[in-house]
Amino acid sequence: MNDDFAFVDELVPGIRWDAKYATWDNFTGKPVDGYLANRIVGTKTLCAALAEAQEKAASLGFGLLLWDGYRPQRAVDRFLRWVDEPEDGRTKLWHYPNMDRATMFAKGYVAAKSGHTRGSTVDLTLYHLVTGELAAMGGGHDLMDPISHHDARGISPLEAGNRRYLRSIMEDCGFAAYEREWWHYGLKDEPYPDTYFDFPIA
Repeated sequence: MNDDFAFVDELVPGIRWDAKYATWDNFTGKPVDGYLANRIVGTKTLCAALAEAQEKAASLGFGLLLWDGYRPQRAVDRFLRWVDEPEDGRTKLWHYPNMDRATMFAKGYVAAKSGHTRGSTVDLTLYHLVTGELAAMGGGHDLMDPISHHDARGISPLEAGNRRYLRSIMEDCGFAAYEREWWHYGLKDEPYPDTYFDFPIA
């Protein structure tokens, strides 16, 4: 691992995570290339910003749950191959119910070059500190659908409010939102804006 990278939980004590691409619970339906351990990695700059975000979230009664951080380029390459594979329907209902795989590129949900691969982008959500339950957000991680857009219609006032809480927390701590995915945030001043890494998470 690059010396400027770290396991997020080691620098942000108490943060929760569930590295979806290291599990079978993701849109490809199996663990993804490069994810050899269920851990979240990011630049140390990212970790510092997440520590600030965690503190701000706690002041509102929330904790942070991370789903992804640094993403090896080999994982992105795997996504590209998966898009061209025959549809088996295993994950379609939960992740892309209203489009086919090829449309994911045109709609901006899958890219050949990902900000995650630069090490300063995260996928995350909020949970309630008192109960440990995830905050209602109107859809889960990697639901590739207009309902996942920040300005989506059709979600409840509670869900819309929780999305606004997350966005406020992250933007106050130096992150920029991605309009098509309520869970996706990248550092505005990332340390490696032009470098796409490919070391495995192990």
